[in-house]
Amino acid sequence: MKYLILALLSAVLLSVSWPTYGVPFFIFFALVPLLMVEHDISKFSEGKGKGWKIFGLSYLTFLIWNIVTTGWLYNSLNPDGSHSLLAVVFPVLANSFLMSMTFQIYHWYKNAAGTYFGLVFFVAIWMAFEKLHLSWEFTWPWLNFGNVFADYPKLIQWYDTLGATGGSFWILGVNVFAFYTLRIWEAGRKQKDLIKNVSILAAAIVLPMLISLLKYNTFDEKPIGTVNALMLQPELNPYTEKYSKDSLTILNDMLQLAEENTKGQIDYYIGPETSMPGFGSISETGFEQSLLLNAVKSFLTKHPKSVFATGISSHRNFFSESEASAGARKYSDAEVWREDYNSAVQIIPNQKVEVYHKAKLVPGVEIFPYIKVLKPLLGDAMLNLGGTTSSLAIDKDRKVFSNPFNNGKLAPIICYESIYGEFVGDYVKNGANFLAIMTNDSWWGVSQGHQQLLAYAKIRAIETRREIARSANSGISAHINALGEVEEDTLYLDKTALFSKIKLYDKLTFYTRTGDLLSRLSIFVVGFLVVYYFGEKFLKRKPNTVKK
Repeated sequence: MKYLILALLSAVLLSVSWPTYGVPFFIFFALVPLLMVEHDISKFSEGKGKGWKIFGLSYLTFLIWNIVTTGWLYNSLNPDGSHSLLAVVFPVLANSFLMSMTFQIYHWYKNAAGTYFGLVFFVAIWMAFEKLHLSWEFTWPWLNFGNVFADYPKLIQWYDTLGATGGSFWILGVNVFAFYTLRIWEAGRKQKDLIKNVSILAAAIVLPMLISLLKYNTFDEKPIGTVNALMLQPELNPYTEKYSKDSLTILNDMLQLAEENTKGQIDYYIGPETSMPGFGSISETGFEQSLLLNAVKSFLTKHPKSVFATGISSHRNFFSESEASAGARKYSDAEVWREDYNSAVQIIPNQKVEVYHKAKLVPGVEIFPYIKVLKPLLGDAMLNLGGTTSSLAIDKDRKVFSNPFNNGKLAPIICYESIYGEFVGDYVKNGANFLAIMTNDSWWGVSQGHQQLLAYAKIRAIETRREIARSANSGISAHINALGEVEEDTLYLDKTALFSKIKLYDKLTFYTRTGDLLSRLSIFVVGFLVVYYFGEKFLKRKPNTVKK
């Protein structure tokens, strides 16, 4: 019962820390009860099955945390309008399992190498796990620890140096030292050691926040200019209207929204993710002939020196399998393969349409993970689970849209991509001087989902020191400054537009230049500790030889 209560305590502390409803300061001690469970079972519990007990209790902790923080996935609907239970069950169960396996690997290593090496290994292996979630095709970094302070940008200004992964390292390190402090007290009951360790612990928590407040109050980077942006929020129901309304009607509604809210010069009209064409997609070989895209160009002729950047659904046909991607779909009656894209375009009169293809895809919805390996095994199982049997094609490089009328260089970030710090930094390294997030958060209804995604965008602003113009289909559209603060925003489910003056910056932060440095270092530490342990074990087993 003691172990169960401790596991539940960790679950509660993790859950109540998370944005956008929680208090993040609990996160500094949230893992301590679970670390106590592992230590006590390993050292003092009698009988067999210790590993299974630890795995079961850690799974319970992480399961509750995942349900509380991402249970809003249940609001996504099936084609028949019913709630999709599987849309929340699979990611919650799978992510909880991966977290528990990471904790279990720590348990195995700690038992083999000792407590001190084990605690260092815990920080490193969890950092490696979070980096995996930022990199592989089953990617789901929603609950990476560094995201927890997203609603408190004043306290994480130092993310411009180490990023959200630095935040994860900070939180893990504090939890480990808090556990160490508790264990030292339990073992010796020495007041002097307790005062010293508590002082170090307090400094480890407070010092980064003080540095952050100093950076916040002394931020004086000069912008290289400003642009006027109008973020469009058409409030198009993604389950009904998007696929029932005529494409021209959908576009004309958005252009009317733009016209009604145009006051003076607009440098950028920014539309949300897949705002065109509604049902179907636009052929990329026919961009210049597209009625929809040419209608946008006609609109722009009435607004000189304006550009239109928005999300669209697009596709391209290929006539040999070697040219198409692994996820391309083959027409059954012809030697034709079709690649589909979730795209962003920049439209300017008398110029070719520029296009970027979303590269961080939602697993199971936009991508069939490791399709070459899993599709022969699973067949249509993904579709039966409410997923996809093919994958959208992607761009390998982060494209930047330059404005010919001013010095604006827009990073076309599409929805889910805004969760990835190093990834977004690549836009900036390629020249972007402001970030445009085109998103559709309407799939999850009135829930924490769209609020959390907005909160995570604040971290991207701090990491890159770039202002953000965020256009969301149903809200929340927002202007976020380079300090991660929301300067203007809209209400969710409003049909509206948001005008903002976006400042342009061109300096590169340390984080933008180096990316997830601490994650890469942690992966090295994991490898070193494993090699060191087995190397030392091998040398101890090697028989001594005596010369005669």
